Amino acid sequence: MPKITIQDFLKKKAEGKKITMLTAYDYPFAQIVDEAGIDAILVGDSLGMVVQGLENTLPVTMDEMIYHTKLVSRGVKNAMVIGDMPFMSYQTGVADAVRNAGRFLKEAGASAVKLEGGAEVADQIRAMRRSDIPVMAHIGLTPQSVHRMGGYKVQGKTDEAAGRLIEEARIAEEAGAFSLLLEAIPLGLAKKITEEVSIPTIGIGAGPHCDGQVLVLHDVIGMFERFVPKFVKRYANLKETALKAVRDYREEVEKGVFPSEETSFK
Repeated sequence: MPKITIQDFLKKKAEGKKITMLTAYDYPFAQIVDEAGIDAILVGDSLGMVVQGLENTLPVTMDEMIYHTKLVSRGVKNAMVIGDMPFMSYQTGVADAVRNAGRFLKEAGASAVKLEGGAEVADQIRAMRRSDIPVMAHIGLTPQSVHRMGGYKVQGKTDEAAGRLIEEARIAEEAGAFSLLLEAIPLGLAKKITEEVSIPTIGIGAGPHCDGQVLVLHDVIGMFERFVPKFVKRYANLKETALKAVRDYREEVEKGVFPSEETSFK
């Protein structure tokens, strides 16, 4: 299968075919996600919570994002790799935004970047597009705005708030974003946005009408338990599998069962 590109995203929307996306943060999981045939891998700043054990995504740095994106890129043959721009890597101005976004493509092997916001980052999106850096915009619940929003809450529930999100989507499209990530918004609103923009929408907690879906890999495979959002579906419980394996190893070492003659050199 050839490498997935932006044109494939646009073609899937035009043909009514769903786009699949998951996060990944390292080489082995990137290989698994890619081999499974997922269209795109988002190297999300969610790594701050699911890999680094932080309370939110705000402390994650550019250098950390570049490092993890490099690992993912090495493990991928077909999926599009999208680097997630961390807090304060693009909010400080157009020049910083373009410079930092460029690092994802130049240093880390990504094909595109994602940043949070619509109207407030339209200038950054335009400048990145002029620099041939594909951009996915992210509206609705934007985790980097957790303090302003007062927590991780569903967005767009009132008519006024819904209207603002529709306008945000239009502005992001006009600025040149190649796709939109819609997070934690009512399914009817996500459907309306998806119908009104020509670029693909990727939902996370935004219902079934988006052009595609994304979830955090560690949620999907049961490796993150601090909290489980309503929109998450677990397809496995790898924590229990790994815990049993490690306990079995400990017990065999303590009992002198491992290593055996079969696992020793003679």
